Amino acid sequence: MKKNKIKKTNEKEFEKFNQKNDIFNRSLWDESIRSNKTEKFYKDYIKPPEDKKRPEGFSHKDYAFRNAGWFMSDFFSNSEKNKGRSEGFTDFFSVQKKGTYTKYKIDSSKQLTKEIKVVAKKLGADLVGVTKFNPKWVYSHKYNRDKNDTSENNLDKSLKNVIVIANEMDKDLIDTAPSALSGAATGLGYSNDLSSALSLAQYIINLGYKAVASQNDTALSIPLAIEAGLGEYARNGLLITKKFGPRVRISKIFTDLPLEHDSPISFGVKNYCSICQRCANECPPRAIPHDKPSYNQINISNIKGVKKWSVNAEKCFKFWASQSSDCTICIRVCPYNKDFDKLIHKIGIRLANTPLRKILIYFDRFFGKRKKPKVWWAK
Repeated sequence: MKKNKIKKTNEKEFEKFNQKNDIFNRSLWDESIRSNKTEKFYKDYIKPPEDKKRPEGFSHKDYAFRNAGWFMSDFFSNSEKNKGRSEGFTDFFSVQKKGTYTKYKIDSSKQLTKEIKVVAKKLGADLVGVTKFNPKWVYSHKYNRDKNDTSENNLDKSLKNVIVIANEMDKDLIDTAPSALSGAATGLGYSNDLSSALSLAQYIINLGYKAVASQNDTALSIPLAIEAGLGEYARNGLLITKKFGPRVRISKIFTDLPLEHDSPISFGVKNYCSICQRCANECPPRAIPHDKPSYNQINISNIKGVKKWSVNAEKCFKFWASQSSDCTICIRVCPYNKDFDKLIHKIGIRLANTPLRKILIYFDRFFGKRKKPKVWWAK
């Protein structure tokens, strides 16, 4: 299998990303992003809207379920003791227990890596990969939401390896996008990711080694997932995996555990995305590019000096705020959003890496259509 080329960087222009400029953090301090709709967007995650005159998929019941999916993630990120740190989103988790003083004796890093992957999956991870620590993808600064202040991101330099895990988001829920129901898939993905990442980190700590579990905090997840061999980068700015397509949430564990590294993979995503415009065509705010990958930095919410497809986060977030829930349309319509346990889709993903991809794009117009939320509830 050919190795996937990591996104090119322009070393002269490259700058590590400051998490203050993440679009969700910007919505708290940047007046060009903040609005009454933004305030409502966040309030609805705390208390579901109860008014009855709402479209299908955005009812009181739909929001109630979405918020329940986010509960475990919110429990850690919005804890009052954090004082604006928002664990898992802007800062490290602080819930790990102390391990042993004596390190577990390791005879083979190869065998240990195999065991770590088994343990990770037993603890809830759907996909697992390992890569070396890459300082490029670590945020230059952390952001405190209460204080509206940044601080240096002092990640322990002895953590030379990164375990990257991904968890599936529910396809049936995603297929109702746009809706608050599809937002439940996102919340459940974060909550499941949280459980597996914290548990895996605790296992490593119990062996006497260091481990820092991370979700959106600390470092960019997608580049590390690509380097760990979990998938490829796509036009919609997401990771495409062979088993779940773009329908995943990503976490990582920084550790000093001696592990062997996986290699990046390639299964045709770049070539497919180069001629497929499905996500760009169906994005309501037109936030996804139609053109080729470039070094163009659309705004400060994009990393500088990396050649890739870049999504306009400002347009994307404003659409989220307007409907008071996350969107996920680009995930629903993506040709890789399939159930790859089915033979027909297993054949399809192989053909996507051949010149027959043009035929697949034609037939894919019959897939990815929105399913009515009431059909989901009827199940």
